[in-house]
Amino acid sequence: MTEAADTVFRDGEIHTLTTPDETYEAVAVRDGEIVRLGSTYDVEFLVGTDTDTIDLDGRVLLPGFIDAHTHLTTVGKYLVHADLSVAEDLDEAVSLLRERATETDGPDDSAWIRGYGYDESTWPEDRYLDREDLDAVSEERPVVAFREDMHVASVNSVVIDRYEAEMAAENVHHEGAEPTGVLVEDAVNVVTEAVAPDAEETGRLVAAAQARANELGVTGVHDMVRGSYAPEVYRDMDLAEELSLRVRINYWSDHLDALIETGLRTNHGSGMVRVGAIKSFTDGSFGGRTAKLSEPYHDDTDEYGSWVVDPEELNEIVQKADEAGFQVTAHAIGDEAIDAVLDAFEQTDDPDGMRHRVEHVELASEEAIERFGEMGVVASVQPNFLKWAKEGGLYESRLGARRTETNRYALLDGAGAPLAFGSDCMPMDPLLGVHHAVNTDVDTQRLAVTEALRAYTLGAAYAGFDEGRLGTVETGKLADFTVLDRSPWEYEAEIRDIDVAMTVVDGDVAYDDR
Repeated sequence: MTEAADTVFRDGEIHTLTTPDETYEAVAVRDGEIVRLGSTYDVEFLVGTDTDTIDLDGRVLLPGFIDAHTHLTTVGKYLVHADLSVAEDLDEAVSLLRERATETDGPDDSAWIRGYGYDESTWPEDRYLDREDLDAVSEERPVVAFREDMHVASVNSVVIDRYEAEMAAENVHHEGAEPTGVLVEDAVNVVTEAVAPDAEETGRLVAAAQARANELGVTGVHDMVRGSYAPEVYRDMDLAEELSLRVRINYWSDHLDALIETGLRTNHGSGMVRVGAIKSFTDGSFGGRTAKLSEPYHDDTDEYGSWVVDPEELNEIVQKADEAGFQVTAHAIGDEAIDAVLDAFEQTDDPDGMRHRVEHVELASEEAIERFGEMGVVASVQPNFLKWAKEGGLYESRLGARRTETNRYALLDGAGAPLAFGSDCMPMDPLLGVHHAVNTDVDTQRLAVTEALRAYTLGAAYAGFDEGRLGTVETGKLADFTVLDRSPWEYEAEIRDIDVAMTVVDGDVAYDDR
């Protein structure tokens, strides 16, 4: 006698995202695993007295979205502190910070006023917030506004007076002898550490971010962590069965010695929380003009960017982590930085087998793109960054005509490079990223709908050694699903506006907005 399913999803348009993509009407789940695909009629015989039957009413069911590059606590910070990503100009950003100051007003003058996610490139003023702007928020309490890329932060005079001595002078912008309140790279880290949440606050941030991720159809994340209580929070939530996201923890290279000493290695963990890669920087960002370029910036011909971690130090990190059995991933945006990471990976025994990764891969040369395919190095990219690559956008300002040479996903895919999509939380929204990848006006950047969706599902699963259990809708795989109200194939020009109707993790409904 055939054992009944726990849940049957029927009367839908179920895309497996296998090669080729196949479609079915229904899928049955037992013990968190897919046990049958077929027509609604075919699957009905698995319906028992205790089976939950969910009618999809023609909606599209896909493998669950896996965000291959997140900072989950940052998503929580947008939800808890001032969300500056919604500001349409500089004055609105200042107003939002003032509102936050009022909300947190109290007897403690040391309490920080924090905002996250501003993007001056979309404002008519087209300039960073500075100390004068933030002094207008408060002259008594410390104020910080982090740019969306987290490589730039703006602070008021209180913060400058308190922390400037700890900051490298080259990372503090000056006008004459006076600091402007604009910080980049390591100077930003000083402030980040000063406002780092404790374990209790981290728990609140993660809980808020998890709920938001599920609303967006996200069933798994590859989280980049450094000096954070997040790993402890994830494992506590796992033990308490409170996780509705699968979490792959990519630890900063600062933690490498501790991980080796404790015996942890890539892929160790449970069904919900696993050890991922060792993460390092190389360069900075286009927004901060710190991404390392072989040619000068279009809007500052004396500037070529800078190393956050230089090639020699990077090589040492890569070799040590690789020899200890860790996957390695490195942030690299400029062409010089991308080449440096590929050079470092090329010196390892098996970059393909270890699935070493490069995060961002924004300005890769054609030679570098071919190397990705030849070496099997994962290109972990963020298609939402294409919002800056449009004509008249930030990348045209920074790079001039080279804007069309950024984020060339079609070339990477054509070269056979493993392609994994993530968001870097700018913002976290897989459908927004897919929309940009499908609708960009640059041929070398554009992917078809199926390929873009695969990069956010199977591609991200592969980057996390998870393609055997996640990334496609197939019998024997885990029941992580994203259900959409409309078809991205039929509404290709409106993908960003498609609503997530339901998110399913391990066969359980984590979010339902039908």
